[in-house]
Amino acid sequence: MGQQWPAGEIARQILEGFDDYREQFRQITNGGRTRFQQAQWQEIQQASAARINLYEEKVEQTIQTLRQAFTGEQLLDVQHWPLVKSAYITQIDSRFDDELAETWYNSIFCSLFSHDQISDGCMFIHTTRPALRVNERPPQVRTYHPQGNLKSCLAQIFEEYKFEVAYVDLPADLERLTRQLQDNLPDWVCKDPELTIELYSSRLYRNKGAYVVGRLFTRDEQWPLVIPFLHHEGQGIVIDALITDEAEVSIIFSFTRSYFMVRVGYPAEFIGFLRQIMPGKHIAELYTSIGFYKHGKSEFYRALIRHLASTDDRFIMAPGVRGMVMSVFTLPGFNTVFKIIKDRFSPSKNVDRATVIEKYRMVKSVDRVGRMADTQEFADFRFPLSKFEPECLAELLEVAPSTVQVEGDVVLVRHCWTERRMTPLNLYLEQANEAQVRAALEEYGLAIKQLAAANIFPGDMLLKNFGVTRHGRVVFYDYDEICYLTEVNFRRIPPARYPEDEMSSEPWYSVGPNDVFPEEFPTFLFADIRQRRLFNQLHGDLFTPEYWQGLQEAIRAGKVIDVFPYRRQEVLSTPS
Repeated sequence: MGQQWPAGEIARQILEGFDDYREQFRQITNGGRTRFQQAQWQEIQQASAARINLYEEKVEQTIQTLRQAFTGEQLLDVQHWPLVKSAYITQIDSRFDDELAETWYNSIFCSLFSHDQISDGCMFIHTTRPALRVNERPPQVRTYHPQGNLKSCLAQIFEEYKFEVAYVDLPADLERLTRQLQDNLPDWVCKDPELTIELYSSRLYRNKGAYVVGRLFTRDEQWPLVIPFLHHEGQGIVIDALITDEAEVSIIFSFTRSYFMVRVGYPAEFIGFLRQIMPGKHIAELYTSIGFYKHGKSEFYRALIRHLASTDDRFIMAPGVRGMVMSVFTLPGFNTVFKIIKDRFSPSKNVDRATVIEKYRMVKSVDRVGRMADTQEFADFRFPLSKFEPECLAELLEVAPSTVQVEGDVVLVRHCWTERRMTPLNLYLEQANEAQVRAALEEYGLAIKQLAAANIFPGDMLLKNFGVTRHGRVVFYDYDEICYLTEVNFRRIPPARYPEDEMSSEPWYSVGPNDVFPEEFPTFLFADIRQRRLFNQLHGDLFTPEYWQGLQEAIRAGKVIDVFPYRRQEVLSTPS
């Protein structure tokens, strides 16, 4: 019976679907260089969204192909799927992207079968691939030896990584960046004859920047090295900075950023190289950062089940004000929150469940400009009942009984999103000193402005809906009211007709469903009068409709703004 059953053919069809996906992924990714050189900023955003949507599109196509090629009896008898898995392992063993192929297989299996059929016998809950070998030098690395002459070495690097578009002023960039590197490294390092620079051969593209990534190292120490290139339209290429600070490099690869486009022949090898540069980053986040977000999801899930199996950690409700739409729980020792939609919303919220799901999915495909947390959507999580604190489970069962259910000694979470855990901004401000309050409110305003410039209006901008990262950045994470900025009608409150109007609890003017009055923001956002005054000093322009209307005009005119993921020093040339 087993020999007659077409396990090998089903495995081959699944792998053919994966090859189709990978080829399309490569084509979109490989266009990154052309789009950068031709300053096709809007096309970059479109390509980024298309590449994200590609995965689900190709999974669906593969499912259709399987259903056409095999009978339901052949395809949907789960008892035979260990044979498919075994055949598939044989077929992917010689590949350079085999770990991604496992995740693809899992996606096909989960699309065909209900989640209660998931088992390691039928799919890849645990990988069968070798562990990442972080310290092995990948062949796609270029090596340089400054021999005490940094400027000459940088000149060689900039020559080898040049574009078809000419540099604006390479000698000036060389002078500035040599000084910058000397300022950022200890004196002895720059003179060390054993100093080595390793750079990955492919450039990484995202938004309006191109990046070269690598490291500097001596016998005893190492520093990351990221070199961003900008294309100033009508002028040429400027080498913007040399970044050697590990925290800044980590932010460039942050969970709040859009995904890089980078040509990678051997993904695991490149991830190993990145981990050498950023040892604090989890591989799930690194895979996600270069566009393999589904495999990032696989790695996240594996890390979660390892954590649950190896610790006494138990789920608790996340600190902060309880949400009116979402209920949020977390594991204290695992840097993630789990968000579920409540069965009933607060009366002040005029959204439904379908709208909330649509908003959260929208975040995946827009430019997050470093100001919105990436999310992963999961269905049918099964956790041991013993891993929940009783108070946490009781609250989840009360507010979301259609999503959270107890089945014997298992808690079934039918639908949730995961996000990186941050300190809610309102809680952060309660504990912050004067300097920290000022820095956080400066960041809060910048977050709102940068999201708006990327055509995102947060909707509910209360402090509790923003978080503070470990690097002190303020990030938005509550998406049930977000919309495109161009959908909002920003208005000034009209003058009162009569003195009694101002005393009325109801407005004396008509208010449309998309109308927003920025004059109301100060009292709405800040109960603390000192914080309100300070924010007004820092970002008072947000309280005027003209500020928002100006951004809308720029967006409608096709302008794509620059939001840099690193601190910039002034460069002589400025973008047109």
